[in-house]
Amino acid sequence: MTSRDDVSVESSLSRIAAEVASVVDRLTAAPGDLDRALDLIADADRVFVLGAGRSGLALRMTAMRLMHLGHDVHVVGETTTPAIRAGDVLLAASGSGTTGAIARAAEIAATAGARLIVLTTAADSSLGRAADALVVVPAAAKLDRSGAASAQYAGSLFEQTVALVGDAIFDALWHRSGLSADELWPRHANLE
Repeated sequence: MTSRDDVSVESSLSRIAAEVASVVDRLTAAPGDLDRALDLIADADRVFVLGAGRSGLALRMTAMRLMHLGHDVHVVGETTTPAIRAGDVLLAASGSGTTGAIARAAEIAATAGARLIVLTTAADSSLGRAADALVVVPAAAKLDRSGAASAQYAGSLFEQTVALVGDAIFDALWHRSGLSADELWPRHANLE
């Protein structure tokens, strides 16, 4: 354990950046279903995002970026979210892969004929097994306090990776689209 005198924001930034870089290196070395996830989103009629807590906040950022590309995107649980149906995709994040509300939503999506993209640390979880595209994030699960997979608190590394994967999906779709940044800009909120 580091002494309190050795802790600074700079040292924390360096440690966090190194952990994130390590996860990104492992994801790109064995990409698994990252490209499948990209294709499912590209071909979807509508995209629904769902995560609890900080994972949910990270997916909200992804939803916003997909909206900027012109996708029909909804955050599960919002009052204006329509029912999911065949042709849609549910993008879900759960470190454990067993979060109750997310597992139930995945079952509902599958019953409706929608496809499921899962970001999790647990490939063999109920969500992992149900996924049409599975992105296994090599990070600590929320309850893992051993420090072996990450020195950060709780599921921080997983949540940071969810945000990065979401931005990478957006970036790849944007470059595929051929749209310029100027063409996307009018889709930003202008109610301020």
